[in-house]
Amino acid sequence: MTALAEGVAGAGGVAPPTPVRARRRRGGAWRLAVLVVIGLYFLVPFAAPVWFTVRDRGAGTFTGRYYAEIPGAPGFAEAFGRSLLLGVLTVVLVLALMVPTVVLVELRLPRLRTAVELLTLAPLVVPPIALVVGVRSVLAWAPDHFYGTPVGDAMFALQEPALPWILVLVYVVLALPFVYRALDAGVRNAGLATLTEAARNLGASWPRVLLTVVLPVLRTSVLNASFLTLALVLGEYTVAAILGFQTFPTWIVQVGGSKPQLSVAVSVLSLLVTWALLLLISALDRRRRTEESS
Repeated sequence: MTALAEGVAGAGGVAPPTPVRARRRRGGAWRLAVLVVIGLYFLVPFAAPVWFTVRDRGAGTFTGRYYAEIPGAPGFAEAFGRSLLLGVLTVVLVLALMVPTVVLVELRLPRLRTAVELLTLAPLVVPPIALVVGVRSVLAWAPDHFYGTPVGDAMFALQEPALPWILVLVYVVLALPFVYRALDAGVRNAGLATLTEAARNLGASWPRVLLTVVLPVLRTSVLNASFLTLALVLGEYTVAAILGFQTFPTWIVQVGGSKPQLSVAVSVLSLLVTWALLLLISALDRRRRTEESS
């Protein structure tokens, strides 16, 4: 009996042929190597323009004067302000269009989900260059066929250089795929059917339900959609260049011909601002999840 007990105890103490810790160390080293490679892949392209803007070739020292010149650069404030205004208008218009659509599809018309998804995917199928060429061809009808008519006046008003509303309309179309998917992901996990039914039973109207129930629940999704739309507008070049409007991206390209360091410095600064907004949205999302869990 004693020998049997010792045999069982000894069998329990036999070490495995391959140590678990060694295997974990090899797996951890492999993951660390992958993370280092990915980090270099993203950091090296970012470090190169930063080095280009902070290095003074003549003196062989470092300088920040190109970043200090950005606020007073000719045309910077006007171009950036115009793009920012276009971005805000695009965000408001695309959210006003897509939030009720997504909620309606989720609550009342689930059979149309596939049709709406395909419709919002159209801007990804049609190249932006083809879209803007078609828009320009339609705008060319104004002086030829609609001059002196309300339609012609409306088409001319859409092309006002100070605030080109035609860019807002085009940007709304280009932002549809990103906005719809951001909102749809939030709607599917929000349980809107129960919340809206409770609000309606308490006497709330549909506009009030959208403002006081749907938007707070979809706060993170709305922020993500707004961020993607704003980033799209601030970085879009093709549509504005072909239609002949000066926006922030076209100004960067224009300045790059005479002041390349200033142009790259503005690009680096805009990228940092974009990252800051992304981190802010992530922080708000973590805070919301913490509040919900507590």
